[in-house]
Amino acid sequence: MHSPKQITDTILMIRPVQFRMNEQTAVNNYFQEDLNVRNSEINQRAQEEFDAFVDVLRAAGVRVIVVSDRLETDTPDSIFPNNWISFHRNGTVVVYPMYAENRRRERREDILDILEGEGFKIDQVIDYTSAEEEGLALEGTGSICMDRVNQKAYCALSDRADEDLFIEFCEEFDVAPVIFTANQSVDGKRLPIYHTNVMMCLAEEFAVICLDTIDDRKERKQVRDHLRSDGREIITISEAQMHAFAGNMLQVLGRDNERLLVMSRAAHDSLDPEQIAAIEKTSRIVSSPLDTIETCGGGSARCMMAEVFLPQA
Repeated sequence: MHSPKQITDTILMIRPVQFRMNEQTAVNNYFQEDLNVRNSEINQRAQEEFDAFVDVLRAAGVRVIVVSDRLETDTPDSIFPNNWISFHRNGTVVVYPMYAENRRRERREDILDILEGEGFKIDQVIDYTSAEEEGLALEGTGSICMDRVNQKAYCALSDRADEDLFIEFCEEFDVAPVIFTANQSVDGKRLPIYHTNVMMCLAEEFAVICLDTIDDRKERKQVRDHLRSDGREIITISEAQMHAFAGNMLQVLGRDNERLLVMSRAAHDSLDPEQIAAIEKTSRIVSSPLDTIETCGGGSARCMMAEVFLPQA
């Protein structure tokens, strides 16, 4: 059996063809905003941001497999593939149930053929999508933050992260569940954050996390204790920084096994010198402007990257 590794040098990204603000996800993704610009213009801007981002990643030595979205499916959020699929070291692919109906159309089998064509080995597919019939969702590595080395998985419960489904996933992968609720302030109310990966990022040596979103003191202590006991430095961000997508980062491997922490320009700009110094002890920050994608999509750099941990055939 392979020894587990937390990060990979290969990611799958989907280039958008119909990107816009998704009216079906806006109901509980409070990061989305209407830009008041024609959809064709929004899509063009998103494509430019996407292409520039891919260039930045490839320049740093990350292997990026780009697949174009399909016009006929009309999938405005296809740029965020990490929500419907994940690829694991034991050759397993997991396909997840989605909250919004139009996001279910993002799932496509040809992605598996493309990855096999790139030399990866797929042994089995675990499909949780039948849960949609009961109105349940578990949106991939949006909902689940994996600590692969310490065999744990973190999940902030919401309409897009069902507790029973998450526990089923943890049993399948033999990882310990760390379950909590994370909230944000919306019009004076505390409402669940739609995805775990906007409020926390697990890197090898550290975790970037907005602990202020975990309102329950016991839960907050439990999350902090797990991170500390695994030897991670905790880099806390504020809710304002989280809204600039400073929690939506991903550590990847670049050229010569260099550790990179990938984020948007807005996230990078929101960090203070101490936070940057803490990150730069072990990782080089790589960022790219994703303003249109963040504003209309309500997701950022992390959401755009589906990590490929599959073994090479």
